[in-house]
Amino acid sequence: QGRIISRLGDPSAPKAVSLIAIHEHGIPDSFPDAVVTEADEKKAVGLDGREDFREMPLITIDPWDARDHDDACYAHEDTDPRNKGGHIIWVAIADVAAYVPAGSALDHEAKKRGNSSYFPDRVVPMLPDRLSGDLCSLKEGVPRACIAVRMQINAKGEKISHSFHRALMRSPASLNYEEVQAAIDGRPNLRTNPFLKPVLQPLYAAYAALLEARRVRQPLELNLPERQITLDEVGKVQSVNFKDRLDAHRLIEEFMVLANVAASETLNEKASSLLFRVHEEPSPEKLDHLRDTAQAAGLNLAKGQVLKTAHLNRLLSQAEGTDCAELINMTTLRSMTQAYYSPQNFGHFGLALRSYAHFTSPIRRYSDLVVHRSLVSAHGWGDDGLSPRDIEELDKTAAHISETERRSMVAERDTTDRYLAAFLSEQVGGELEGRVAGIAKFGIFVKLDNSGADGLVPMRSIGSEYFHYDRETNTLIGSDTGVIISLGQRATVRLAEVIPTTGGIALELLALDGAALPKGRKNFAGRNPRRKPTKAKRQAAKLKRKVKRSRS
Repeated sequence: QGRIISRLGDPSAPKAVSLIAIHEHGIPDSFPDAVVTEADEKKAVGLDGREDFREMPLITIDPWDARDHDDACYAHEDTDPRNKGGHIIWVAIADVAAYVPAGSALDHEAKKRGNSSYFPDRVVPMLPDRLSGDLCSLKEGVPRACIAVRMQINAKGEKISHSFHRALMRSPASLNYEEVQAAIDGRPNLRTNPFLKPVLQPLYAAYAALLEARRVRQPLELNLPERQITLDEVGKVQSVNFKDRLDAHRLIEEFMVLANVAASETLNEKASSLLFRVHEEPSPEKLDHLRDTAQAAGLNLAKGQVLKTAHLNRLLSQAEGTDCAELINMTTLRSMTQAYYSPQNFGHFGLALRSYAHFTSPIRRYSDLVVHRSLVSAHGWGDDGLSPRDIEELDKTAAHISETERRSMVAERDTTDRYLAAFLSEQVGGELEGRVAGIAKFGIFVKLDNSGADGLVPMRSIGSEYFHYDRETNTLIGSDTGVIISLGQRATVRLAEVIPTTGGIALELLALDGAALPKGRKNFAGRNPRRKPTKAKRQAAKLKRKVKRSRS
């Protein structure tokens, strides 16, 4: 027995793809009337009780299609003679706390959602559009409430001091990453040209200094391309591409990391309650798997020492430019623990920071709103800071929003898988190139070059012989031919089947590293033979001895 609670339409229709994931994972996608009413009644915050930053050229730099603008920045040379070659960096963040009082209907709904969720065809926002796309958004030419941090750095990019300010700003320009990068590369347009010398060049000068500090700190330097799915007007996949990673992206990231560190440090110094962003080091088991993968690729990750990101960066550097670069980057990522929120500080392993908090995206993350309220309370800026109940429930809030973040990540991944399957559905029967990205008892996973999609080659369909899975070396070994299938090998596959509603992609393996699979005597169709073939045994033993020697 059951009842229909919602109709999503044809499950194979393009516009149903993200809706399936939204409902499957229980992401709230409509706001209660009381929340919408409360948001609609809000008026723009004025200058009362705030510093006036309206003449400061704080610009926003975002994706070209961004609807909400959390952050703006400005930098200039430090005129202090004691800080020769230093810079002053300003980062201004939307003052969401001014519009979302603790305990209000808006607050309860934002906390319930925990974060915004992003899909190729839609955004499920944490806050109603009246706030996220209007009053809180740092729009061009419009006065907007903000919490800003002024940071003084030296010529080596090290932060010397910082201070927080509650202000009213007015951004002179909302620019996108591509046009900012083009301007710095000597191709300014009508929008960026007036800001090139007074704003953009000083921003990049400060960024160059921060890069020096980054090289010393050695945060984890993963190099994984970000996929971009482009849809047409009816929601069908038009293209799948990989985004170029520009210095403009890195600049904003470095500024935001610095501002987040400043927020964490200030609240620590003032003994204020907050939510830290915690990232613990990898487990020994996952590190062993990464080490085995590296050794199979002819690379080395040292053992028997306290793990630091510098050790992992050394491995990533060894892999750079080789056929196994993507595999090592992906395996390193998979060896990482999931970051989470906590009222207790355990540091951030990936960023190589002792203390870290999220401050820079309060429109789309509830954690940042909590940090903003804590800053308001710590500075005595008003009565819209952390409430006693907020403080009492910090542990519960941290666990909840860590879970909503994971929920959104899974829903976004499932949606991407379904879109990719739909995109590939017209290529069934065709040959594609990829690389072995995963090996298990039931088959191998191949990451396809043209889309980055992962497809499964079932064990029963591999060649014409039984393949033995060796857990220690993470390889498949042919019973008759002794052929070895290992991570990182180039693979030619035939697209056998796709199921867009589930995102499933089935492949048939045709060749490895350009050579067709050799023929065995018999196809066991996925059944284990009564005795393990002696050739597979010998090959596995040989690989194990090699691994043991390299470990010692």
